Amino acid sequence: MKFALPVLLLFSSAYVANGQSKDPLDGVVITSQKEKTRVYSENGSVHVNVHPKEVRRFKAAGLVRYSNFGASGKGKTDDSDAIAATHAFANLHGLLVKADEGATYYIGGKERTAVIRTDTDFGTAAFIIDDTEVENRNASVFTVGSDLKPFKLETISSLKRNQEKIDASLPGPCLITVTNSNVKQYIRFGLNQNKGSSQTDIFVVDKQGNVDKNAPIIWDFDQITEITALPIDEKPLKITGGRFTTIANKAESKYTYYNRNIAIRRSNVLVEGLEHRITGEEDHGAPYGGFINIGDCSYVTIKNTILTGHRTYSTIGAAGKPVTMGTYDLSANRALNVSFVNCRQTNDINDNRYWGILGSNFCKNLLYDQCTLSRFDAHQGVANATIRNSTLGHMGINAIGSGLLLVENCTIRGRSIVNLRSDYGSTWQGELVIRNCVFVPSDGKPVSAALINGFNSGQHDFGYTCYMPERITIENLRIEDSRHPDNYQGPAIFFNFNSEMTDHSYQEKFPYVKTKEVILRNVTTTSGKSLRVSDNPFMFRDVKLDVGR
Repeated sequence: MKFALPVLLLFSSAYVANGQSKDPLDGVVITSQKEKTRVYSENGSVHVNVHPKEVRRFKAAGLVRYSNFGASGKGKTDDSDAIAATHAFANLHGLLVKADEGATYYIGGKERTAVIRTDTDFGTAAFIIDDTEVENRNASVFTVGSDLKPFKLETISSLKRNQEKIDASLPGPCLITVTNSNVKQYIRFGLNQNKGSSQTDIFVVDKQGNVDKNAPIIWDFDQITEITALPIDEKPLKITGGRFTTIANKAESKYTYYNRNIAIRRSNVLVEGLEHRITGEEDHGAPYGGFINIGDCSYVTIKNTILTGHRTYSTIGAAGKPVTMGTYDLSANRALNVSFVNCRQTNDINDNRYWGILGSNFCKNLLYDQCTLSRFDAHQGVANATIRNSTLGHMGINAIGSGLLLVENCTIRGRSIVNLRSDYGSTWQGELVIRNCVFVPSDGKPVSAALINGFNSGQHDFGYTCYMPERITIENLRIEDSRHPDNYQGPAIFFNFNSEMTDHSYQEKFPYVKTKEVILRNVTTTSGKSLRVSDNPFMFRDVKLDVGR
């Protein structure tokens, strides 16, 4: 009797943010012997045997379910091996995966990642992810991966900002990631100070090497220490449904991020109708790197999705002082063309006990549309961001980067409309447009309102020249500032970015390039007080104000 040879499917682990090391490879061995279909674990790997008749039946149906591979779906025993085996078999044969309706799958602390390469319908099934005791906090529960393999571009040794084409032979459209480890940028200032990150850029090219003009190269690379092409899947992959609940970890409150998540590492992906909730948070715990964690990919949409903000914990930062730790339900790193559409969160967006929902680094073309979330945040730069038809809560819009930052048809309930992050130099090299918006400073608390917040002393080297938006356009803005301090002078366009810069005697070692022009159209206040430039008129003395009808 002849038996099919075992097929060993090796899946790389999830991308790890925050500087942690990569996990080892995780293997699934599939055989098709004339024995009963079963899944078992041996030497850390999942083994699955599928009877040849079952193989034919599954292929004829065009789909497989977790129960076909032994998942109990009763929420008591760990179903992670069965889930991983189901996806491995589906990946091998190009089949849809459907969760069993009404099932509850328990996923314990075992180091086991299920790799998704085919359409997946989680439906109404529930998934309980227990993080109270885990073998590897960086092992994703699911990784959305591609069959297309990345490869190095050995012949490219330098790049120029806005370069239109690269000299490379490519199999099709690719996402290019490039690094120069000899140059450090985003040298962080403040309580979480650090020595910076290697110069990094990401962009999309077509088969001929033409750079997508909507996401241009933003840095000059005199040297390149690593450049990789990640082929872009032409066929969309869709993930729908699912009711996920994370039982929160009880670890010490340190920067030991948990990444027990859905890691998206494939381009051209739609996630729709997913829900994520959190339970079991106590007075301490380690932070999270994003339940939906998007990285090294392009054209990803998260739609009609419900998320949950994580409780905020404190630790001692790099400067030796207490600091609150960022902890996220959404994360995007080295990602292009990422859209969040009609997303909301379960907890109050104005409750500051919970950290803001999104963190991102090295991204381009991020979109919020019809979202009700506590925060938009770009740490180490975003090139082009749009927030429209949305409501932002207590942490508002935090960003540094370049290109166009567009805020349109939104209600902002943070301390400012836009906070240019001071830990990265409060830099935005480009244009800011605020149009048809309502600003409720600090959710209606009595504060002195400023539309644009930030700080830059001109004394810290961030690894790049820092800019304020060259031109700021504000049209049809209502500022609801009827509650305010007794000495309130009216809302300011700019916060006092440097209280020590009050005359010409102040010298900046690293000059901060100020805004050239502010265009104001139909800006009103409920307090009846007029909009001012700043509490620091000297710093903004050269800003041209265009106040038209």
